[in-house]
Amino acid sequence: MDDLTHLPPLDRLRAIMAALRDPATGCPWDVEQSFATIAPYTIEEAYEVADAIERQDWAELKGELGDLLFQSVFHARMAEEAGLFDLDDVATAISDKMIARHPHVFGSESNAKSAEQQVADWESVKAAERAAKARGGVLDDVALGLPALMRAEKLQKRAARVGFDWPDIGHVVDKIAEEARELAEARDTLPQDKIEEEMGDLLFVMANLARHLKVDPETALRRANAKFTRRFAYIEAALALHGKRPEDSDLPEMDALWDRAKADGL
Repeated sequence: MDDLTHLPPLDRLRAIMAALRDPATGCPWDVEQSFATIAPYTIEEAYEVADAIERQDWAELKGELGDLLFQSVFHARMAEEAGLFDLDDVATAISDKMIARHPHVFGSESNAKSAEQQVADWESVKAAERAAKARGGVLDDVALGLPALMRAEKLQKRAARVGFDWPDIGHVVDKIAEEARELAEARDTLPQDKIEEEMGDLLFVMANLARHLKVDPETALRRANAKFTRRFAYIEAALALHGKRPEDSDLPEMDALWDRAKADGL
């Protein structure tokens, strides 16, 4: 294959993708992939970008953004092969969308607006775009492939824009208490599928509480996961000093170490 180092970076990446997908000389694995088989990798790469940001690992972020960019190039190449669109079309579409959604930057509207007003304007533009696509229902284009917690928050936000929402946080907290009681009752009286349903109801309302508090539930849960990991690692390290592992300990001892980790700011 010809040397590609002389090409501009994005052109080089496109050429690499085309070579990988070449039916005669490409990589067999890359050649046999489809939109459906690549989609899980795309989602995974997006999460790895978020993970690098959470850890503030900027060197790793550069690599993860490259991996995510490669996913877009991969999908665009498959689309080009199918005669659907190419990477230039993708770039043109997002450029057009950003210009249309920012009239206060690229148009005649004043940009002397609060961030809140700009968000409201953004949502109005998106609503008009959805109407132009002739989507039937308010919730129709909330992507099915989103993580469940993120999708719950987006469904509720969409419903709230047409007035289907509790007026204040107090009502949400009351609903959480109600759902928690129903879950406790289900545990003792109902089959497993109903327990799962009640658990889903409780999680759904928790996502609603996050929205009312202007907290991203995915971010909040990722941070809670990271905190749990740090504190449990502290427990393991403390036990190891005495030649023990968690399975050699008991709950009171590990709880005390957990409290120590918490006191140490972990």
